[in-house]
Amino acid sequence: MDSSNFTLELQREGYGTITTVTREPDGFLDTHTHPFEAKALILSGEISLVCHGQERLYRPGEVFHLAPAEPHSERYGPAGVTYLVGRK
Repeated sequence: MDSSNFTLELQREGYGTITTVTREPDGFLDTHTHPFEAKALILSGEISLVCHGQERLYRPGEVFHLAPAEPHSERYGPAGVTYLVGRK
């Protein structure tokens, strides 16, 4: 999926805040939560998310979804990661 179609999908689904996020190479965030729902399309690089004890790697073209207050940790690949994300 390309970023234009993904943006339209986010708008149809009621995501009011849509932004692009870039994270540093080999960075990480320990377990945390967000007060919002998030749905993101990986544009470049990669991100590994650990949710409910399960780790999953996301690469360009793949989409991840996090529910509000869902505990998760993040680890970014050697090139970092850039993703387009909707929040509601």
